[in-house]
Amino acid sequence: MIKILSADYETSVVQKKIYQEKVPEIAIAGRSNVGKSSFINMLTGRKKLARSSAEPGRTRMLNYFSVNKGEFYLVDLPGYGYAKVSDKEKEAWKEIIEYYLKESKALRHVILLVDIRHDPSPLDLSLSEYFRYYELPFTIVATKADKLSKMNRKGAVKKIADAFGVPIERTLICSSLSGDGRAELLALFSELLQEN
Repeated sequence: MIKILSADYETSVVQKKIYQEKVPEIAIAGRSNVGKSSFINMLTGRKKLARSSAEPGRTRMLNYFSVNKGEFYLVDLPGYGYAKVSDKEKEAWKEIIEYYLKESKALRHVILLVDIRHDPSPLDLSLSEYFRYYELPFTIVATKADKLSKMNRKGAVKKIADAFGVPIERTLICSSLSGDGRAELLALFSELLQEN
């Protein structure tokens, strides 16, 4: 299984352009405030690598993190669904995300984060349809698992998997607070990078 020995912020992209095409990339997508920054920090073991904020919608660009000195990149996509920005800004984020998803030759997989406590939103579901349309492999990861009892997690995950129309085995659970699910995620990443 892959070991994450180092992780460093590399660059941010604020327009429709491809940063690189040689190193495999795994993108992290999700609604504003779903916990993308905390997820990246938990996964890499670096508490302050990705900046998390109480203010939703903070990530407004593609943020690239180099893992194990360039073995692969994590690409943090702008969160979607945040109401307190202009329609013009929302459209700009959407265009950047769509351009990246369609044009990146380095993108190997997308991790779609959803809050385990809530039903997937129409935006979550439409993004997964977008992945299917462009034949982008993706995995659903239910975050904030520490907010539910272990007994209630199973039912919540089944509901999420059913909403997306994916097998429950393709729906992982994690908690950035407790680290639950990190081993399963690293095993998934190992598979993805071996396929590459």
